[in-house]
Amino acid sequence: MLMVRVLRNVYLRGGSERLDDGMMELTLDPHVNKTGDIWHICIEDLPRSNVLYGYCIDGPRGWHQGHRFDSSLVLVDPYAKLVEGSRYFGDANSKLSGFLGTYDFDSIPFDWGENYKLPNISEKDLVMYEMNVRAYTVDESSGLDPKIRGSYLGVIEKIPHLLELGINAVELLPVFEFDELEFQRRPNPRDHLINTWGYSTINFFAPMSRYASDGGGPITASLEFKEMVKSLHGAGIEVILDVVYNHTNEADDANPYTTSFRGIDNKVYYMLDVNNNCQLLNFSGCGNTLNCNHPVVMELILDSLRHWVVEYHVDGFRFDLTSVLCRGTNGSPLNAPPLIRAIAKDAVLSRCKIIAEPWDCGGLYLVGRFPNWDRWAEWNGKYRDDIRRFIKGECGMKGILATRVAGSADLYKVNKRKPYHGVNFVVAHDGFTLHDLVSYNLKHNDANGEGGNDGSNDNFSWNCGFEGETDDPSIKSLRFRQMKNFHLVLMISQGTPMMLMGDEYGHTRYGNNNSYGHDTSINHFQWGQLDAKKSNHFRFFSEVIKFRRTHHLFQRESFLSKDDVTWHEDNWENYDSKFLAFTLHDKGGGDIYLAFNAHDYFVRVSLPRPPLKRSWFRVADTNLHSPHDFVPDGVPDIGRTYNVAPYSSILLEAKL
Repeated sequence: MLMVRVLRNVYLRGGSERLDDGMMELTLDPHVNKTGDIWHICIEDLPRSNVLYGYCIDGPRGWHQGHRFDSSLVLVDPYAKLVEGSRYFGDANSKLSGFLGTYDFDSIPFDWGENYKLPNISEKDLVMYEMNVRAYTVDESSGLDPKIRGSYLGVIEKIPHLLELGINAVELLPVFEFDELEFQRRPNPRDHLINTWGYSTINFFAPMSRYASDGGGPITASLEFKEMVKSLHGAGIEVILDVVYNHTNEADDANPYTTSFRGIDNKVYYMLDVNNNCQLLNFSGCGNTLNCNHPVVMELILDSLRHWVVEYHVDGFRFDLTSVLCRGTNGSPLNAPPLIRAIAKDAVLSRCKIIAEPWDCGGLYLVGRFPNWDRWAEWNGKYRDDIRRFIKGECGMKGILATRVAGSADLYKVNKRKPYHGVNFVVAHDGFTLHDLVSYNLKHNDANGEGGNDGSNDNFSWNCGFEGETDDPSIKSLRFRQMKNFHLVLMISQGTPMMLMGDEYGHTRYGNNNSYGHDTSINHFQWGQLDAKKSNHFRFFSEVIKFRRTHHLFQRESFLSKDDVTWHEDNWENYDSKFLAFTLHDKGGGDIYLAFNAHDYFVRVSLPRPPLKRSWFRVADTNLHSPHDFVPDGVPDIGRTYNVAPYSSILLEAKL
């Protein structure tokens, strides 16, 4: 049985045929309102906006058969283009409020502008910035009007910072409608948390309504999201969405929170363990796993992706825990997942960047082996781990460092794949920030309410001699040097670089490497700290990004050949060596020499002869103080040898 409940407006006023307080309830007759597997109804004379609606669905109650029907619940339409919930983010007074679908046929079509155009940035030229819409501007230090802090409009106000930093693409943490108060709906050890990251999707078509300014609601959210995309595009910045199609907000069978899919057709939308009372399989780590390669679910996901491209003009997607999308309906891995192929081949999505996080919580690790059809890029988790291990000073990492900075050909030089199909990163939203990577040996996650059991234990971090915050100038100096080393190696590596919001000033989460539930300064961008670091920390990070973008040697279409690079190394098997130097060759003579020293002592190197009529200019030396640590035009007359300091790196450019 299927029933539609329609509410005239948010306050339950008006409406025809109302049952009670503005609500209209219509029961669908399977002999009249069903064709094949499709239920349908035509409701005339409804208002063109400010209507809330949902479904009540009944059916077999046998859990052992996989059913989870409950006719007492009003469910969100999976295809609702807008969703109404509470109006203000993290409002504890609304934590028990529900969610309903809505629509808007009154507003005129959004005006993208006569001169509007998509940035269409080549993948090889991307420099991505992973960020959270709310956390970017919600802090008082942003200086914005309180009505727009933490909103899509707030992002617009701070586009000048992104331009000054030099990035040309933002990767937004989830912006589909999600329930930030999910942990507070029942007493539990995490009931003090607010889900600020957003990996708990309610609906795959609706923009997060509580990112609207001043409690504007879903219609305003949709409009302001488009304004944000338009403004970012106008600034030459692409918009890539972090999308979560591996699970939903509906939790597990022990503590379910049914808002939509579970109550509509649990057996279709989720993977079930048919050998265990049809309990939900959990490859996502969040209690349920979306049944992505079922034809109905696959169609839903493709329709959702197309909607964000056509309606909102986004430029691409990063798929959370994408290995889930490579599993069959029983959870077993597929060699050629239909959904992954369909995304790669879809005409509407053909202009989009598509990026996999090629692992899941069930152990399906596909870095370098992700089924890609020469289209999919991947978060390169091996790059992250290997770069961390070299820079912190582990032995035996010199050869693998060379492989990673050269574009990870061991992973991606297959068929028609390119270096840019590897997304290089040192840190991301989950894990340590860059500051914490050089300040903590251990995670400090007690505030998360999980007894310290959450978050990764394999961080490959080094605290530089003291755990946590310190006033010791020598330790602080070493930490800053290490952060510069990480940033420099990231930006000179072949592949697509991605940095984390806040690393440009050294944001700390005080050792919390899984800060998903803290709507506080732990996650919020601290604009005051940015201002304090503008002349040194920020300056270095910004200049390095701009140097990358203006030098084609770092943005190659193809993997390095022996003519493209000279490795200044004759003893690759030296396990104790922590020093690597190499020259990237430019056909026009503008060679670039790089050296990375992870030893705790100076290494004096003889510099190679520069190209004819050119001399080496020192551009970067992470051991020097600002502004000498990075001089874009270079410093001449550096001699024939260079003494590379402990835990430091240099970049030289051959110039006339």
